[in-house]
Amino acid sequence: MAAKVGFVSLGCPKALVDSEQILSRLKAAGYGFAADYAEADVVVVNTCGFITPSIEESLEAIGEALGANGRVVVTGCLGARPEVIRETYPQVIDVSGPAETERVLAAVATVAPPERDPFLDLVPPQVKLTPRHYAYLKIAEGCDHACSFCIIPQLRGRLTSRDAADVLAEAARLAAGGTRELLVIAQDSSAYGVDLRHRESDWAGKRVRAHLTDLVRELSELVPWIRLHYVYPYPHVRELLPLMAEGKLLPYLDVPLQHASPRVLRAMRRPGGAESHLKTIREWRAAVPQLAIRSSFIVGFPGETEEDFALLLEFLEEARLDRVGVFTYSPVEGATANELPGAVPEEVKAERKAQVMELAQRLSLEKNRAKVGQVLEVILDEPTDEPGVFVGRSYADSPGIDGTVRVTSDGTVRVGEIVPVRITAADVYDLEGEVSARVPAGR
Repeated sequence: MAAKVGFVSLGCPKALVDSEQILSRLKAAGYGFAADYAEADVVVVNTCGFITPSIEESLEAIGEALGANGRVVVTGCLGARPEVIRETYPQVIDVSGPAETERVLAAVATVAPPERDPFLDLVPPQVKLTPRHYAYLKIAEGCDHACSFCIIPQLRGRLTSRDAADVLAEAARLAAGGTRELLVIAQDSSAYGVDLRHRESDWAGKRVRAHLTDLVRELSELVPWIRLHYVYPYPHVRELLPLMAEGKLLPYLDVPLQHASPRVLRAMRRPGGAESHLKTIREWRAAVPQLAIRSSFIVGFPGETEEDFALLLEFLEEARLDRVGVFTYSPVEGATANELPGAVPEEVKAERKAQVMELAQRLSLEKNRAKVGQVLEVILDEPTDEPGVFVGRSYADSPGIDGTVRVTSDGTVRVGEIVPVRITAADVYDLEGEVSARVPAGR
């Protein structure tokens, strides 16, 4: 029988794509997969190392795998700092950083050699860790920003974009396998192609630039829904707005603003502030009124004063963002922000986070209630235990991080379909509705 590999995938969607690539290569090499530690000949843990809580989660997962199995290979972002792992768990088989797939395969083979020659067999389809109807599509690796709170450039390197033809070929394979929604990801999607000087590559008989606008236009020919994540508010983002108006791109942007105080943003080595953020958001919404904007913020950053925090609350009240995530600042080993003065007490951080969440929830409830009576397109993610009832998402909802729509139907719809739904009820995060015969006027 083929050797079996257990797999633990932690972290963000970018790490999930890395896990899919590793699993695909393992499957092509002849390995099977184990559902639990007891059945596995070896366990691979793909770690996250972005902030302190994620480091702690990764170390806990490694310890659990070692305790239950004993044969563990570690990879991923935390693997880029092997000393952190080796100090606690010197017995792990090997430690590698992100995107080191060949090293992971080699480490697995030292304790569980593959039993067949992949060059003599047909390579199996790519392994997906998402449902059949949606998939994450990574367009670039690394980051060129030097944010003081972040060590992603040290972990994943500088920006390295994929040629447009390479991305589109992967998207076409996913579409052929039933994918109906592509979630485009990179550490900074807006910067896609900058390192390539937006060079062209051959795709379907034409030349396509490695530029986000050109890429989205081509992707829209392959699947119905394209969703963008981690978009920095560069001026050229406005070029995407006509594509939203034409229905080629979901009117949804995940924009990590991090704060609204110019003083705090300067300390973070981030651009902008409340005034410039609001100006950009107004321009975007003027062009696409239904645009849903998700953003994340850090409270309790070193030196953040009550005035800085009050400015953040004022900004959020005026910006009325659709989706808000908030994190308390935590030091990350190697980040320059650790050296900044003015540490904020933990109890103050927690109180500020609670205030932001209270405001964000109130605004979210108001926005959701305004959708009652509207007909929205909803992609059906999974059935519930109730006949004819599904859990789905609207254009404003990315899987795993945003809300859901509880959909009642006559039973003729299926998972993966995009259907018109009349919204009948709303709470802070989620909606309820019924499949409607009337097609919505727009997304």
